[in-house]
Amino acid sequence: MQNCESDECSLLTKLRETPELFEQIRTSAEKELSSQEQLRRKFAPDLVRAAMVLVEARQKAASILPSADSLWLNRVGLEQATHWQVAHHKARRFSSVAEVYDLCSGIGVDSCALVQHSEVVSVDRDPAMGLRCQWNIEAWRQTGHSSTQFCHQTSVADVEDLPLEGRYVHADPDRRDGRDRPVKRLEQYRPNLEWMQNVIRTARGGAIKLGPASNFLQKFPGCEIELISYGGECREATVWFGELSGSHPFRATVLPSGESIHGDPLQANCPVAECCGEYLFDPDPAVVRSGLLDLAGEIGQMRRMDREDEYLTSDVCSANAFVTPYKVEAVLGGNPRELRKYLRQAPSSSYEVKCRRLKVDANALQKQLPRGECPPRVVLFARQNGKASIIVARRFDFRQNDASVHCDPRS
Repeated sequence: MQNCESDECSLLTKLRETPELFEQIRTSAEKELSSQEQLRRKFAPDLVRAAMVLVEARQKAASILPSADSLWLNRVGLEQATHWQVAHHKARRFSSVAEVYDLCSGIGVDSCALVQHSEVVSVDRDPAMGLRCQWNIEAWRQTGHSSTQFCHQTSVADVEDLPLEGRYVHADPDRRDGRDRPVKRLEQYRPNLEWMQNVIRTARGGAIKLGPASNFLQKFPGCEIELISYGGECREATVWFGELSGSHPFRATVLPSGESIHGDPLQANCPVAECCGEYLFDPDPAVVRSGLLDLAGEIGQMRRMDREDEYLTSDVCSANAFVTPYKVEAVLGGNPRELRKYLRQAPSSSYEVKCRRLKVDANALQKQLPRGECPPRVVLFARQNGKASIIVARRFDFRQNDASVHCDPRS
């Protein structure tokens, strides 16, 4: 670790050298922790405050990062960290690279994934964040979550001053830069869009991590932009450039399955159906954000419900990770009164309300729907050839090759 001289670094070092503080926090009652008086009798107040912040961050990380109780975290670092599965998915593309510079490395999730395949230099301008990255890699290595085969270093530097010619890089620019919420415009990232575009021109190859809602369109000509989702949420837009770029402008990848489609959004054209088929499909957000909805429809032999809506339909249900299938029970008009009248004939125990382009207060509607003993249903508000419609359906279970148990008022 280079150039780690700051008050925060000193405090972190003291914390690491005081394991008895964490043991007392672990064994203290909740009431004792809320006042912190007992802890302050034995330990310095600034040390207690820092320990409590760290313990809280570790608790938040427990469900998203391995070995969370051994990690060195803070709120901002945890909020901006790459999802664990997404980081390891990206790192596999670097598997043929000897050395990678992980720029704006934060708490080190991407560095941990990259060091599975290559030598890694983690670079961050914040000395304390660099220290956290170094200690986290050590913790993950001790628990078997990171490789010890390749060398890992940390460096404190401003990445805007770093020469990148001939290097492979992964960059994660700051999307907050002192703001409470992440910004969407790349011009407000730090380093900003101009720096990112210069990295693409000078570095040998690599990836730049962006927020999936950012204004990346037409900003990176000649690159591949991969939209990555995990568990139904679009987590990241990754700009692949140089020697690591693919041959198509856009890619959508769905994790944890790892299924991926790639192409040019302008080269596919999924026609609009005359009416809703037996199945309705809700596309994964990575497919939608990448602009590859028509391609996904073509691959699955589906049609669009409407040119301005993202739902797809077909009379045949084929399994793939890019869409969630629903077995259609009824197609109604767009008036909720018609929906309530229909459901009163055989009400369900619960309802899931989904919509994309139509404004619906899902919470208010759920309270208005009749309750009964029929299995759960899904109520989808969708455009159909320019008109609003309400579709009553059930999630399709491929294991049973059918929707869940029927309770259809038409039967």
